[in-house]
Amino acid sequence: MTNNTIQKNDFIEVDFTGRVKDTGLVFDSTVKEELQKLHHGHSHEINAKPFVFSIGNGMFLPSVDEFLVGKGIGKDYTIELLPENAFGKRNTQMVKIVPLKHFTQQKINPQTGMSLNFDGNIGKILSVSGGRVTVDFNNPLSGKEIVYTIKVIRKVDDVSQKVKSLNDFLFRQDFKFSVDKKNKKIIFDLEEKQKQFSQFIELFREKFKEIIGYDLDLGNADNKEEKTQKEKVSKPKK
Repeated sequence: MTNNTIQKNDFIEVDFTGRVKDTGLVFDSTVKEELQKLHHGHSHEINAKPFVFSIGNGMFLPSVDEFLVGKGIGKDYTIELLPENAFGKRNTQMVKIVPLKHFTQQKINPQTGMSLNFDGNIGKILSVSGGRVTVDFNNPLSGKEIVYTIKVIRKVDDVSQKVKSLNDFLFRQDFKFSVDKKNKKIIFDLEEKQKQFSQFIELFREKFKEIIGYDLDLGNADNKEEKTQKEKVSKPKK
């Protein structure tokens, strides 16, 4: 395979637009013109930029990853997906009946069509009747055929860009980091308020190694503090 062919674990930069096949409704895009349609022309709200992701690592739909393996750089592709290969089939068990008092106790007046957060799960209210509220917890795109248009811009080789892509996807935090290419290390320099995330980041040590081929180092700030404390303890009295 040539360097212009996409393989598993490759990082690529793409522009894409996702549409519902039956209606042509755009639900996601990196293209400014498409996002303007999605946001009803309010361009000041739009931050359109290409998407960088790693193939085969859960950063895009698995069916899209599978389609792109073996494809070329600099080309345009159209992918049509059945519900089971996109956002899943609708599941009737995900439609729940919730007592109206659950809402009134929280001073919420439920209305048909509203989307609310229920303990971290987003549900859409289908109906309100007789003290009962019918809520659909299915993904809004479940049961729909999806069409993606994808332009593969380039293969990403820069380690820092790969780390940023993984950082944005896995952690969704603005963590500062540096790359030690000589020792093949990614060094996260966590601020004091960010150190609570250190154990969570540690969970992905093997993932970074597998995808990028670099070790993860979270010890800088803590090691400096530890070293200072040791020096204070071991420093001989004059």
